[in-house]
Amino acid sequence: MKIVDLTVLLEEDLPCDPPIQIPKIDRWDHKKTAPGMGDYFPGTTVDDLPEGNGWAIDFVQMCTHSGTHLDAPWHYFPRQNEAYIPGGEKAWTIDQVPLEWCIGRGVKLDFSDKPDGYKITKQDFVDKLAEINHTLQPGEIVLVKSGARGSTTPGIHGDRWAQKEYLVAGAGVSAEATDWMIDQGVHVCGTDGWSWDVPLPFEAQEFSKTKDTSIIWEGHREGRQKAYCHIEKLANLDNIPNDGYTVYALPIPVKGGSAGWCRVIAILDE
Repeated sequence: MKIVDLTVLLEEDLPCDPPIQIPKIDRWDHKKTAPGMGDYFPGTTVDDLPEGNGWAIDFVQMCTHSGTHLDAPWHYFPRQNEAYIPGGEKAWTIDQVPLEWCIGRGVKLDFSDKPDGYKITKQDFVDKLAEINHTLQPGEIVLVKSGARGSTTPGIHGDRWAQKEYLVAGAGVSAEATDWMIDQGVHVCGTDGWSWDVPLPFEAQEFSKTKDTSIIWEGHREGRQKAYCHIEKLANLDNIPNDGYTVYALPIPVKGGSAGWCRVIAILDE
């Protein structure tokens, strides 16, 4: 069995998030915890511990959108499924997302030859699927290689992970393409970029020119019409083929959460 880890390493102090979302990790090593071991084993002293060592523990402060995570419909809007239900229904939080959605056959769509800020269209999806001779099936998980983590086209992009430039790197997915994908029976998708949408500064530039409010966070907002989830900050998409594997993206069920951290893996067919 070959497993490819599609999850980024959770680290502190990386500038590839807005400052408020950068994780903070307070690491207590074996020496630092040793004096407190007496609270659990009354009467013991540091000298009673092997080489004066307690246990190593870590205290983490982070956003639910730190690291590789699965966004829930609640992140996009207070309601979901307005296309199906008059007035919609309360959007699911991450602890309400069906786990059946989070396991499925994977298909990779490589748009890393596109420039940063490119908006992927429905036709782009259709053309790419034809290029790799794949027809989307209900329950499949679509993984977009955006260009933020490097390109298969030599010289066009380098890997911008762990750099501030990652926030504005790669292509994003339009509302039109997202809507079409959902209509094919896809419930979960993902990207190796910071956002499923076009990087926000590019959307802001488009809005400043057109004053079209529909383009603001348009890929995400499609979840208001039709419930879906997407994974952000994937890694190692170069290490998986276009298809021929199963993706597991099980989120931590944060009660009422807008997202959940997940260890995303691809298990390749034998």
